[in-house]
Amino acid sequence: MDPRIGRLADLLVDYSNPVRAGDQVLIGGPPAAEPLLAALFDKVLAVGAQPTCEIEAPWVQESLLRYGRKKQLAYVPGWKVNQAETLDCLFRVIAETNTRALSGMDPKRQQERMLGLKPLREVLRRRMDDKTLRWNVTLFPTEAHAQDADMSLSEFENFVYAACKADRPDPVSAWKRIRREQKRIVEFLTGSKKIRIVARETDLTLSVAGRAWVNCCGTANMPDGEVFTGPVEDSAEGTILFSFPACREGREVEGVHLTFQAGKVTAARASKNLEYLNAMLDLDSGSRYLGEFSFATNRDIQRFTKNILFDEKIGGTVHLALGSSYAETGGKNRSVLHWDMICDLRQGGRAYVDGKLFLKDGAFVAL
Repeated sequence: MDPRIGRLADLLVDYSNPVRAGDQVLIGGPPAAEPLLAALFDKVLAVGAQPTCEIEAPWVQESLLRYGRKKQLAYVPGWKVNQAETLDCLFRVIAETNTRALSGMDPKRQQERMLGLKPLREVLRRRMDDKTLRWNVTLFPTEAHAQDADMSLSEFENFVYAACKADRPDPVSAWKRIRREQKRIVEFLTGSKKIRIVARETDLTLSVAGRAWVNCCGTANMPDGEVFTGPVEDSAEGTILFSFPACREGREVEGVHLTFQAGKVTAARASKNLEYLNAMLDLDSGSRYLGEFSFATNRDIQRFTKNILFDEKIGGTVHLALGSSYAETGGKNRSVLHWDMICDLRQGGRAYVDGKLFLKDGAFVAL
């Protein structure tokens, strides 16, 4: 086994999502993630916890969306909800073998499935918000993800493990150092009231008054590297052009350009997959409002991979999420949607905090 897999498993169990003896731990992912799933299972056993591993066949979701009736799309087994209520720790490993498997599905059927999963998502969100459920999402490198990123598999493996610091002898120390560095950003932003983003076809302002900033340093996500908050729900004004395709459920929505008035998306354009974008915007009462604004800081991620776990961390960019807020920020928007979209500020972009230049050409200038 690649030793970096073992170091990543150790990092996740010892640091990201600390597992204690007696914890009920769910480890889930598709068959392609088996090397990391097995390493996580063994590590959780070693600390005296109770692991369960759920191998998720990739055809299940495709079959349900293609052939399922309305009631079947809305169905969530009761035991899944009960499981979500009793877990102590959750590890989710992404490892697609075909990232376009759902690209031909009817957006309305995907919408119905997302709404059907709401009871389960609400339990998970509540327990994540109140910190009674510890969780982490990571990725195991596959050919499909490497192809999306325009890399060979070995090149993508090197990229993934470097972004996670799992290529280093002591990944935990590396993430603790990042925590200290990002603490300075959080301290600067705490108490700020207004953010303005200026870039190509972009001039957007939003209020963060009274909201908390969160230091993301390898706990809930691996890799990580961002500082985020929840914007005041009715505050976003202006327009923004997202620099990269917004990738979700096998679709690439290209050229996303949104106009906000009183916090709400009032106009949306896209050069590709506009129908899907509109379906997500109309998902529920909260899907046209922002739930998150973030400054990304991971300088080991500098290229677009079509995977949001990595792309939202590209150092020198910002991202905004349509839909649900995280309660720890003070955000109040609720939706079954949480869709991150990225605006690249590394070439000519600027971010202002309370009128003061904070980020220029992707570099922090006010710290």
